[in-house]
Formats: sequence, structure tokens, C-alpha cells
Amino acid sequence: MSRRLRLLGGALAVLAALTALLAWLNLRGEPPLEPDPPATSAATSAATAPDAATLQRGAYLARAGNCAACHTAPGGAAYAGGRALATPFGTVYAGNLTPDADTGLGRWSAAEFRRALQHGRGRDGRLLVPAFPYTHFTLVSRADADALWAHLRQLPPVRQATPPHALRWPYGTQPALAVWRALYFRPGRFEPDPRRDAAWNRGAYLVEGLGHCAACHGGRDALGGGGRLGGGGTPLAIDRWVAPPLTDPGAAGARLQDLDDWVRLLQTGQTDRAAVQGPMAEVVAGSTQHLHPADLRAMGVYLRSHLAPPAGPARLPARDADALARGARLYTRHCADCHGAQGQGAAGAYPALAGNPTVTMADPRNLLRAITAGGFAPGTAGNPRPYGMPAFDLPHADLAALATWLRAAWGHDAPPVGEVQVLLAR
Repeated sequence: MSRRLRLLGGALAVLAALTALLAWLNLRGEPPLEPDPPATSAATSAATAPDAATLQRGAYLARAGNCAACHTAPGGAAYAGGRALATPFGTVYAGNLTPDADTGLGRWSAAEFRRALQHGRGRDGRLLVPAFPYTHFTLVSRADADALWAHLRQLPPVRQATPPHALRWPYGTQPALAVWRALYFRPGRFEPDPRRDAAWNRGAYLVEGLGHCAACHGGRDALGGGGRLGGGGTPLAIDRWVAPPLTDPGAAGARLQDLDDWVRLLQTGQTDRAAVQGPMAEVVAGSTQHLHPADLRAMGVYLRSHLAPPAGPARLPARDADALARGARLYTRHCADCHGAQGQGAAGAYPALAGNPTVTMADPRNLLRAITAGGFAPGTAGNPRPYGMPAFDLPHADLAALATWLRAAWGHDAPPVGEVQVLLAR
């Protein structure tokens, strides 16, 4: 019996040590929560209220972070939450960011908001799910966090409770979130690189922090960890669109080599060589079209510095001659009138397909999705009436043949597409 007690005592000691270690890993770098300021008179409150410049800055930062995209349900009030966000672990519902006292941020303090933004912890101290990208927002400066808070506080309050998350066990439990944070989260702040110029550092702050671009464009592992530029892992798929790695010149290089094209793409949603569709169209419409050109250029400078060297020629599977011939006929019948016989597109209307990264990226899912779903580039101030593309409901064999031909035409050298890939993409 004494031996069993010793073993039990040893196991409990190990468990206590592991619990203490996990608690320390989750609290490291997190400052004590500042107490609420004492009650003040109406005159003092008016004197300390944020000025117009702070509110304007906060509104701009909310655009840069694309906050409304996740925190607005389809057809719902802006920032009132309730939008369902599908993840590999279940469904997460975005919270209400309006200053409603019962269902929103009305009872929160600025310090509690900063803690949520930078440390992923709710008002009650509970850990937030990492679908809220605090792993990126931890880099946001205190001044920017407070300006964003001031902007949210002056929104019209909307009484709308947030549905509970529908995550599979154990992913939504506090112990599981604590383990995830211990593995993947390091609190920090943005530190400019003195070896780089101001534009590069501004781009780094926007891309890695508020813009949280790598949250979608960084690979993820099986537990959802990662989300860093060039970090490897599986590309994130959203509504059957794939967020390509921005460090891969084959997927993004044609968009990022020319900074003017980069600015134009994020301002208008379209250049002569590319057009955004799917979730990225929502980002352009709700966020990047509203950013200053200097900020968009800075983001391009930063991203361009992370492009990997072009890979050497790959040994591709043989392309079937009959499939190529069928693909050429399908292109002439369905595509050439808009995109041109040589894939040159039509300036201001239809993007070129020759040299288009969506056509040539290693993963063909975005190309297949563009053909089968059709749609429009986002309506923006610079392109208020974008041209659209119809959806093509082609048989699997035809769609595979068309995609294979596009990926071999006009000097392209991308892998062929098989019917199984078409089936999985659909």
C-alpha cells in the first residue's frame, strides 16, 4: 500500500508541476490588468474624451484589421457579431464589438480590451479561441489599441448576444486552449528592424500585426498552429478557395514584383494580370481599398522581401495530347471572347490569363473554383462596376482538360490537372 501511495504522490507531484508550467507559459509576458479609473465628473469625462483625430485613426485601424468582416453577420448590424466562422475544429461565432452593456463591450475597460487584443484573454479572464488572431494582434502598439478601442466605443450599441461556439471536444475547453497557447503563442510587441527602412518596417507592422495576412496565407499544421509567412504547413482553404503562400513566387510573385500593380490590386481588386475573387475580394472591399497608398506600397515592400528564390524546373507528369486538344477547343468556345486568343485579357475588364498566378500555382483549386463558381471582382472606388464571369458547369473530364491546357499554354509549365482533383475541388 505504501508503494502505491508513493506512486500516487509522485504522479500528483508531476501533474502539479506540469500544471504550474502550463500556467506560467500562458501568463508569461502578460502585464497585470490595470484597474478601472475612478469615477469622474461629467466635465472631467468630457475633457478626457478622445479627440477627432484619435477617432479617425481608430476607424482607419479597424479598416486595416478588417474587423467588420468577421464581426458582422450577413445582413446584420456592423460589428454586432454573430458571424459563423467555419474551422477544421468546428464553428466559431464572432463576438459583438459594439458598446452594448449586456452583449457587447459596454462594460469592458480599455485595459481589458488591450488584454483581449494582445493576449487572447476575455474580460472574465478566460482564454479566447485562436480564430481571433491575437497571435498577430499582440504586435499592435498600445497607442493603436487605444485608438481602436475609442473607435469601437463610439459605435451605435447593438443588443445582440453571440451564439456559443460549436467546437468539437476538446478543442473549445480551457485546458486545450492553454496547451495550444503554450505551444504556439508568444506575446510580444513590434520592434522595428534598424537594418531596414521606414517603408519596410511599416509594411511589417501592418502585414504581421493588424493586417494579420499570414493568418490565412501562412500554412497551418494539424492543430491549427503556424500562420506565419513562409512557415510551411497546409495552405488554409476558405469556402473551397485556397489562400496561397505569399512567399512562393509561383503563387504570388507576379503580383508582388511590381509595386504599382500591388497597390492597384489591393485598391481596386484588379490589375491587367490578376483579379481577386472569393474571400480575398471581401478583404479588398472592406479593408485594403480604404488604406493609404503609402501603406499598401509598404506592405508590398515587406512581402516582396520574403519571396523565396524561384524553384528550378520540376519534372512534370506527361500531359495527355487528347486532353490538351480538348482543352484548347474548350478555351476557344468558352473563354477566348473575353480573355483573348493569346490569353492577353482586356485592359480594365478581363484579366490576362497568360502569366496569371492563379493559373500557374502548384495547387489548382483556385483556378478550378474560378471556372466553376464565376463571380465578380469586388466593387471598389477605383473599379465601381467590375466585369463579371459566368459559372461554367463542365463535366469533370472537360474541366480537367481545360485547366490542364491553361497550365501548359503561353509558356506556362504547371502540372496537369486530373479528374480526381476536379472532384475534390468541387
